[in-house]
Amino acid sequence: MEIEGSVALVTGANRGIGRAFTHALLARGAAKVYAGVRNPDDFEAPGLEPLRLDVTDPDQIAAAAMTASDATIVINNAGIQAGPDLLEGSLEGARKELEVNYLGTWAVSRAFAPVLAANGGGALVNMLSVASWRANNRFPGYAASKAAQWSITNALRMGLREQGTMVIGVHVGYVDTDATVEVDAPKVEAAEVAAQTMDAISRDELEVLVDETARRVRAALSGPLELLYPTA
Repeated sequence: MEIEGSVALVTGANRGIGRAFTHALLARGAAKVYAGVRNPDDFEAPGLEPLRLDVTDPDQIAAAAMTASDATIVINNAGIQAGPDLLEGSLEGARKELEVNYLGTWAVSRAFAPVLAANGGGALVNMLSVASWRANNRFPGYAASKAAQWSITNALRMGLREQGTMVIGVHVGYVDTDATVEVDAPKVEAAEVAAQTMDAISRDELEVLVDETARRVRAALSGPLELLYPTA
């Protein structure tokens, strides 16, 4: 679909990948970009329309769908990493990860599905991860939430097909943001994630494998378990 002239909503738009998505949309000619943030009073960004949106709050989601009733592109980017270690710590953080990463994506998608349908179908983009496919014993709750998010992405792709909505899943390894400052591993720039996602929207591509890590892990899904979880 055409990005030029489109109206987009990005959740979790205040920083990192979300902010990069908003910049990329404006650069590609989007007519309007709603920036979904928890505290719009504290958010300033030229060219963007701040929108109060906590993806765990049903009332805010419903209000956002009414305000952004002209949206033709919805990007579910809001996400958190808050869970405990595998064998220690409260599970409350893992519950929050599921609430935001999985149920938040599902709730926003539900609310905006009729909006997209009314505006010709459009595109629904979900920011996923290689963690959708490969468990992580350091961040088990986060990986589980992203796996659930991938599953609902695929369900939405099937469920929204008849209304003409393209559902895109974006997968990547570590991205250079505030959340990965302490991670000692190769990282992709947030702007690169956004750029490849814009290309996918323009080309009607349903899956984005941003980096070599995403491509390698995706390919390993069809192989023996040892490819995903090498023991040496």
